[in-house]
Amino acid sequence: MPPNISDGYIMLKPMDEWPEPRKTRDELLAAIQEVIGKIPGNNYEFSQPIQLRFNELISGVRSDVAVKIFGDDMDVLNKSAEEVSAMLQKIQGSSEVKVEQTTGLPMLTVNIDRQKAARYGLNVADIQDTVATAIGGREAGTMFEGDRRFDILVRLPETLRNDLEGMKRLPIPLPRSAGATEAKTNFIPLGEVATFELAPGPNQVSRENGKRRIVVSTNVRGRDVGSFVAEAEQGLAQIKIPTGYWTSWGGTFENLQSATKRLQIVVPVSLLLVFVLLFAMFGNAKDGLLVFTGIPFALTGGILALWLRDIPMSISAAVGFIALSGVAVLNGLVMISYIRSLREGGVGLDEAIRDGALTRLRPVLMTALVASLGFIPMAIATGTGAEVQRPLATVVIGGILSSTLLTLLVLPILYRLAHRPDEEAEDVSAEPSHPDAPKPV
Repeated sequence: MPPNISDGYIMLKPMDEWPEPRKTRDELLAAIQEVIGKIPGNNYEFSQPIQLRFNELISGVRSDVAVKIFGDDMDVLNKSAEEVSAMLQKIQGSSEVKVEQTTGLPMLTVNIDRQKAARYGLNVADIQDTVATAIGGREAGTMFEGDRRFDILVRLPETLRNDLEGMKRLPIPLPRSAGATEAKTNFIPLGEVATFELAPGPNQVSRENGKRRIVVSTNVRGRDVGSFVAEAEQGLAQIKIPTGYWTSWGGTFENLQSATKRLQIVVPVSLLLVFVLLFAMFGNAKDGLLVFTGIPFALTGGILALWLRDIPMSISAAVGFIALSGVAVLNGLVMISYIRSLREGGVGLDEAIRDGALTRLRPVLMTALVASLGFIPMAIATGTGAEVQRPLATVVIGGILSSTLLTLLVLPILYRLAHRPDEEAEDVSAEPSHPDAPKPV
């Protein structure tokens, strides 16, 4: 973290002390951006304290999305970074697009004229040693105070080190001529054998995996990171990156990719294990699949709840869908297992379905209400961690409402449709034969 970057925290007053009309988070952020954006010479990036630190821990980038460009030549890297920055600014949802500052640091270059130095009998190393001692300093001894020791550093005072004209008058000792007997040393000013150039130079050189890199970062507002990066990848494909240079994605999207890969393995395995347990319990795949119909019922309500609250899809919401699937399977299991127990006791199909749906109405509603009411504080949270809690709670509440209604209303109908042929087959086989019916030959 170079000295030109710092963190500033805005501590908000309690909401009951805010003036009316109260602004939402997005409105407040837009108002702050409008004021701060007028300050020249500065770039600002808005984030949450915990989110900021987690982004840094994940990939070393503070923003939601980052494009890392790798290569050797810093000029080529900066040129490519500007093209990527212009592309990202055109994508809907991009905010605070900025390029990592790698130039702009004032650098003093002392160019030694080798021919003039040779005429005076000087070599480049002698001149460089004198300049290094004057500007950077050199240890000249050690001072002791009891058990403590301090290095003695010799260099010019700061006023002269910042004065180019004064630096040009820095005396350079000339070598003594052969056979000279006098102890007197002659000097020439540094300006006689060197020129000074003060120009912007490299501010920092960042590396990753042993390769130079520059980062173009942006935050995402009003849409999910996954769709934003998908659109940005199409734009990045149209930018010509020189041979020997390459790009990679970082920031929150890097965490999203790794989490998505894990979920692609964990979710199917979990659902398969649940189905195996249901098959072992019911002894057939038909009832297990009927219980599984509660999952799409729940997913429908969760997606609708996210859409109504204008919350983008995230890992937190994905975890909510996993928890929601468990509750949906539990509700279906409660009803189907009771209907099966009634049928095994000799009750007819229609009567067993009707009695099972009415009897299990209270347990299903209790399960749904406890889970949904318990998530309401998380769904309306505005404090620390609210950006993680709201998607999860919204998915669970919306999915439980839809899965409960569909479980109570649709699942009995699906059970009847699935088991009606079995019921009819049992009725046919149970009919007594007529005594006058012709016997088969």
